[in-house]
Amino acid sequence: MCIAIVTTEHPQYPFILLNNRDEYLHRPTQEATWWPAPDEHVLGGYDLHRPVHGTWLGVTRQGRVAVLTNYREHDETLVFGVLSRGLIPNAWLKSDPEAKEMPDEFAKRMIEKEGVKGVGGFSLLYGFMQDVVKGGTTGLGLISNRTPDALGMVHLASAKGETRALSNAAYSDRSWPKVINGEEWTKAAIRKSVEADETRDQLVDRLLEVLSTDTMPRQKENEEWDMYLNQLRHSIFVPACGKDELEDSKMPAHEIGDLVKHKAAHETDGVYGTQKNIIIMVDKEGKVFYFERTLYDRDAKPIEKGKGDRAFEYQIEGW
Repeated sequence: MCIAIVTTEHPQYPFILLNNRDEYLHRPTQEATWWPAPDEHVLGGYDLHRPVHGTWLGVTRQGRVAVLTNYREHDETLVFGVLSRGLIPNAWLKSDPEAKEMPDEFAKRMIEKEGVKGVGGFSLLYGFMQDVVKGGTTGLGLISNRTPDALGMVHLASAKGETRALSNAAYSDRSWPKVINGEEWTKAAIRKSVEADETRDQLVDRLLEVLSTDTMPRQKENEEWDMYLNQLRHSIFVPACGKDELEDSKMPAHEIGDLVKHKAAHETDGVYGTQKNIIIMVDKEGKVFYFERTLYDRDAKPIEKGKGDRAFEYQIEGW
């Protein structure tokens, strides 16, 4: 039950993106890094379970950004799991930097030409960070595999003073408390930080507090897991929950970039929770700050606060 919050409220950092990656903790994930060739222009983490190494969030040296949230559907006529949803942000981030494909062209390619059949429900927020920082009119595009055509693309972060959140439901669904709270608490955190004239690191700490806020109702005795999953819509931060019944349910160790040749018994079962906090900030001069805090190691063991932190800084090319 991930969440992504994008805001244009801060005067010095006109683009800020907050993200919690919620996942089954035995599923291995690469920590944020610059990707290997030929995609060395991409920065982000990626899945190590499926050989395609799909991502949920990434940025590029040229200013591209993409963040994906999935959502559960109950239409049994849809086919799930045939394709990895992580391929969708990959397609935007790994695009040839020289091709200069624009967001509306990408939407047309994905929705109307290549199609996204065989993929479960998702929302993809994507575009160029400079279009937000420089005050363009389009901001970021929001598409779904339920979007009928490229004309159905929604635009977010297209004006100053805007804060919007996505979680594991269609963007139009405003019934999720974590979405409403995420927007309100992010606005409040930025306002307080600006009033206090805080440093970047102090602002990051405030935003991490938002991403770490646990309002999760606790599982009741004899409450079935599928029913309890509905409670995840309440909390921005998801504490580790579920059962870790089998020691061999962990994914096998393997080198980064290798194909995953063995499938764990329960790669999407066992303990579930917020695995990572991520904050991306871009200042008025086009300098990107990418911060990732990993909360659990690849054996699903908690990491001491701060020990799983990674930070990157770079200038968007062609600024």
